Amino acid sequence: KPFVQPRRAGPLHVRRSHACPMASVLICGGGNAAQVCSCLFGSRYKVTAISLYGDEAERWDQAVKEAGQMECTLAPQQKTIKAKPDRITKDPSCVRECDVVLFTVPSSFHEQYFAALEPHVKDGTIFAVMPARSGCDFLFKKVMGHKASKLGLVAFETLPWACRFNEWGKTSTVLGTKETIGAAVVPPAGKSVTEVILKLQGLLGVEPMIVECPNVMSISLGNPGQVVHPGITYSRWKDWDGQPLAKKPLFYHGADEFCASVLSGISDDIQAICKKLKSVDPSYDTSQVKTIFDWYMASYSQSCKDTSNLQKAMVTNSAYDGLCHPMKGTEDTGFTPDFQFRYLSEDVPTGLCFTKGVADLLDVRTPMIDKVMLWCQDKLGKEFITPDGKMGGKDIGYTRAPQAYGVKTNKDLMEFLGLKPAMNPLLPVLAVTAAVIAILAVAKPKIA
Repeated sequence: KPFVQPRRAGPLHVRRSHACPMASVLICGGGNAAQVCSCLFGSRYKVTAISLYGDEAERWDQAVKEAGQMECTLAPQQKTIKAKPDRITKDPSCVRECDVVLFTVPSSFHEQYFAALEPHVKDGTIFAVMPARSGCDFLFKKVMGHKASKLGLVAFETLPWACRFNEWGKTSTVLGTKETIGAAVVPPAGKSVTEVILKLQGLLGVEPMIVECPNVMSISLGNPGQVVHPGITYSRWKDWDGQPLAKKPLFYHGADEFCASVLSGISDDIQAICKKLKSVDPSYDTSQVKTIFDWYMASYSQSCKDTSNLQKAMVTNSAYDGLCHPMKGTEDTGFTPDFQFRYLSEDVPTGLCFTKGVADLLDVRTPMIDKVMLWCQDKLGKEFITPDGKMGGKDIGYTRAPQAYGVKTNKDLMEFLGLKPAMNPLLPVLAVTAAVIAILAVAKPKIA
């Protein structure tokens, strides 16, 4: 549906359209989303896939050659698409030939890819980061330097699909497609936001529909991964006794009412930050930073059988069927949680740490974020926030907190975001009153 409307069931061998307005797409990464993108987009566009991880590019290229091409199954439509990227490489100079660079790598690797591509990128190239997680614009400006203004940055709130590869380098499955996906666009010089969105919408197809967000801060604060992944992990394992489990527990479908209360608590903390930003500058738009329940409704309402509340929406979402907590071990030894998986190692330093850092600069209390972060950083062996809940731990340099980029005061944040603090409505009145008093004092006749 989002990519090809087939006339018959079964595998589809799709011929690329020569009328395509996009010359070339560079897909960064080699995981689930990269496998899906390389196949789906390769059916219609010139696609280059790049992986900087060890010999992954070489192994991927060999796997495609063995299979002849890649295969992606769209589970909701019960259709299969066959295609392959035009090139699989680890050479970052390939970016010279690309109009769009699509990041599908975990956010902990964003800086590595930005830095590798920066010497070779041409003006006008659009970097689409999905998901961008939080603080992507801080990182982009740091790495790209003076080039940043001539490049486009599109920060997506999440991936377009729930997806996974089946046989790496050969087959993959789209389990569910989101209905909408938020994106904040900073267009390259000479291009409009609309032009950039239309180009990327053409890449994705009909669904999900790209919904423009007014600024990258909306994506950073609205990052659902920072709420869902650490929140579910904390809820499930905070009272764990350390004993192995006989089977892997379900991740999303295992959410209980306590879990839903934790997610809602994190979401409430984020909404408090949005309100504070609005109070500082009424023109600054954070209206698209959804509560976590509203995000589920916008993304998955059609695949949730029960939308009466957050917990029921999560456990009845068919797009999450069979997805388990990341675990270590085997059926023989039992399973224990893998706290180094990206649900903590990525979504805490590049998600919650950014949000907590902004909250500190705005003097906003975040009780649930603090509680979850203190537990998570202990499992990661890091100190991001201090025991008293301040964003100033010894490992802050590993995070995307604004403080890690030299934004350390409220004034620094205002300048980076371009905020214009609202004037106290009484100030003009007070100024006039003071002026009148001064004039009267001068004009008052002296008494002999």
